Amino acid sequence: ATLSKGFNRGLGTLSAGGLALAVAELSELAGQWEEIVVVISIFITGFLSTYAKLYPTMKPYEYGFRVFVLTYCFVIVSGYRTGDFIHTAVTRFFLIALGAGVSLAVNVCIYPIWAGEDLHNLVAKNFMSVANSLEGCVKGYLNCVEYERVPSRILTYQASDDPVYNGYRSAVESTSQEEALLGFAIWEPPHGPYKSLGYPWKNYARLSGALRHCAFMVMALHGCILSEIQAPPERRQVFYHELQRVGATGARLLRELGDKVKKMEKLGSRDMLFDVLGAAEELQNKVDRKSYLLVNAESWEIGNRPHSPVEPQDSRNSDNEEHKVLVYKSLSEAVLDLKSVPIPNCWDGQQTNVGVRPAVSPVVPSTDLLKKQISWPAPRSFTTDTSPPLEESKTYQNASALSLATFTSLLIEFVARLENVVDSFEELSEKANFKEPEELPAAAREPIGFWSRLFRWKWYRPGA
Repeated sequence: ATLSKGFNRGLGTLSAGGLALAVAELSELAGQWEEIVVVISIFITGFLSTYAKLYPTMKPYEYGFRVFVLTYCFVIVSGYRTGDFIHTAVTRFFLIALGAGVSLAVNVCIYPIWAGEDLHNLVAKNFMSVANSLEGCVKGYLNCVEYERVPSRILTYQASDDPVYNGYRSAVESTSQEEALLGFAIWEPPHGPYKSLGYPWKNYARLSGALRHCAFMVMALHGCILSEIQAPPERRQVFYHELQRVGATGARLLRELGDKVKKMEKLGSRDMLFDVLGAAEELQNKVDRKSYLLVNAESWEIGNRPHSPVEPQDSRNSDNEEHKVLVYKSLSEAVLDLKSVPIPNCWDGQQTNVGVRPAVSPVVPSTDLLKKQISWPAPRSFTTDTSPPLEESKTYQNASALSLATFTSLLIEFVARLENVVDSFEELSEKANFKEPEELPAAAREPIGFWSRLFRWKWYRPGA
């Protein structure tokens, strides 16, 4: 920041001083119109500099434009009042040079505060925050944590006392801080552990962006906990171990990556994604086996679709009818032709083969069925003498089952996004020349006590 702002200040001071001296010579030639020329030049200079710094390409020089306007006004007005423009410009230049020299000596030589180090620590901290939020979301969902009232601060995206919310919020909101630190870190010379020339600070921003992509999924998981419609606890317990394992392995992976970023170590020979991908696959297999718990199986179209048998004289239109049936079918039924597949003996306790299309008496007309599907239940009545209608209770019951499917799919999507985080970390570790990890056996990493060393020396000393 010192080098960047010092460059902007010096450039703005020199250019403004030169322009002020040129305008001062022109104002002296104006004679009695000298004061009017000075006022008009100040207005035009302020207008052009303020308009120019609005361009996005001029954003790095925004501070330089401000210094330019201040220096120009100071030199042109003070010089007009004293009558000596050159003395005023030289005095201004030496004061700016003196301040720049003192600030450079303090901030670079005596007590340097490196923006690159702050960026490095911020990225490592965000990993820990997202990991804590992920664990808190999964733990709270499995323990059926219920909020008596949704915190209004969370709805308006403000600070709250909820640690889960504050964890991913800090990672999401760190974008502006990272951009500021990145802009300052590029100016820094090689120092400390960042010894390479042209250190890849931009890769830190890319890694943080990939982590922020995962933090958005944690935000969505937290939204499932804060939602009004919740899955019943008994259905959550069916997927308890699988959900807990995915959350634990995902949080452990984020903590390991954050620790490696902090220690500046490369990935070891062990695949860090192996455990979390295995846990996600186990969860997906459990969902495939227990998918009937995530939807209302009673409303499936199989066996409940009203239709009329095809008359013999209408056999020429059978192709069109078949096309209509396939359009009415769900995707899984359209792929699998149910007319040629025998139904197992355990299906509803009946031993039948689907050789021909069964004629099922229509339960409800198609128009009534459509109305039931698209209608949303009426508002709830909280009076004691009335009870919610049957359609309303079924709607909320079906939506509660879908909320469990939503939480599960979001957790699997989080695992899928972890691969981008690992790839970004590998790219950063290669360009920044991180050190190799110390992969030692567990026995070699254990500390050796005094008596163990004494026993080894007595056992292996010569002549013993």
